[in-house]
Amino acid sequence: MSIGKTEFARRRKNLMALMEPNSIAIIPSAREKVRSRDTLYCFRQDSDFYYLSGFTEPDAVLVLIPGRRHGQFVMFCRERDPARQLWDGYRAGPEGVCENYAADDAFPIGDIDDILPGLIEGRERVYYSMGRSSDFDRQIMGWVNSIRGKEASGAVPPGEFTDLDHMLHDLRLFKSAAELRVMRRAAEISARAHCRAMRSCRPGMYEYQLEAEVLHEFASSGARHAAYPSIVGSGDNGCVLHYMDNSQKMRDGDLVLIDAGCELAYYAADVTRTFPVGGRFSAAQRALYELVLRAQQAAIEQIRPGNHWNQPHDASVAVLTEGLIELGLLKGRRRDLMAREAHRAFYMHRVGHWLGLDVHDVGDYRPGGEWRVLEPGMVMTVEPGLYIRAQEPRVAKKWRGIGIRIEDDVAVTESGCEILTGGVPRTIEEIEALMAAAP
Repeated sequence: MSIGKTEFARRRKNLMALMEPNSIAIIPSAREKVRSRDTLYCFRQDSDFYYLSGFTEPDAVLVLIPGRRHGQFVMFCRERDPARQLWDGYRAGPEGVCENYAADDAFPIGDIDDILPGLIEGRERVYYSMGRSSDFDRQIMGWVNSIRGKEASGAVPPGEFTDLDHMLHDLRLFKSAAELRVMRRAAEISARAHCRAMRSCRPGMYEYQLEAEVLHEFASSGARHAAYPSIVGSGDNGCVLHYMDNSQKMRDGDLVLIDAGCELAYYAADVTRTFPVGGRFSAAQRALYELVLRAQQAAIEQIRPGNHWNQPHDASVAVLTEGLIELGLLKGRRRDLMAREAHRAFYMHRVGHWLGLDVHDVGDYRPGGEWRVLEPGMVMTVEPGLYIRAQEPRVAKKWRGIGIRIEDDVAVTESGCEILTGGVPRTIEEIEALMAAAP
């Protein structure tokens, strides 16, 4: 399952339609990174570069030149090299980039210093995201300065630089039908992985063993990589928002929080479930879990076209604050507690984020200083939580050491929303039944 050539072409066309006349956009690929000595990290393409090209090799530069007579889409990439291909695998080369990725022109990356300044020269505006790569920033400025050095002989340097992010990331915020198909599949795989973890969980297992069950389901379903480092936090570890050690032995009577999602065809899923290590919630765990679930449902009900980004979060805060008062963890009037954000003692993050090619995907939340209005095609997470550390002195002992988060991936539709990750149980009854039925 992947995105087709015609969609990548449409994306480039949409971006070029937003660019000023007589301009050029320059987007470098990701680079390989050393893990240790001569071992590299597994390469993952830059999301913006992939969004516009579908090209998955390092050491490449994508150039868009609207209105260029000899072709608007130019690529620089590695040449084919039989010796290196024997060790590292296939390279498309300039010929393959034109044939398979619809580039109008493609050149060896080694020729970029000779060719790209000529493409920049005479352009009124350069679209480029400065600050991501200091090395490539210096290359860009070197090319511009070389043009400036030739002004006396008639060379015309670009008039201004414009950050590309705003335009490109607004396009990425709205998912196409093809993107949503991939994201549904990533959500389905991730849901199966969480179900597998619930069925496999036993007191005495280590957190990393449960992580292994999740990763096994990802890979065996065709999603070879997690979208982010998986969190498997049992007991008080579930109160650490980005816990990733995953090394503790799990105890009967504790909850375990798993935040894990796969990446499929470059698109991320992001799912969290919290369940009892021994298969049954205690009374205190049940009370807090049901409160978080009510808060999530209230947030999801606010996801529809015309509502703004912050309404789901506000709904989750209202429900959690009221519930914490009822359980005795907060004292006072709800209005006053909400005004001073008293919930942040136990719920310190927002209810969600955009989701797509990046797990924390791009797109402004407050364009022009106002909360963004939700529109069809946007995809977001909904993940309220409560985290009561074991050393928390302000609450009764029965609540301590309980960390709960429930997270689903939700797409805005024409009539409301679609929960992409509905394949994994959310209610206490469903979770306990699934765990009880495990062999």
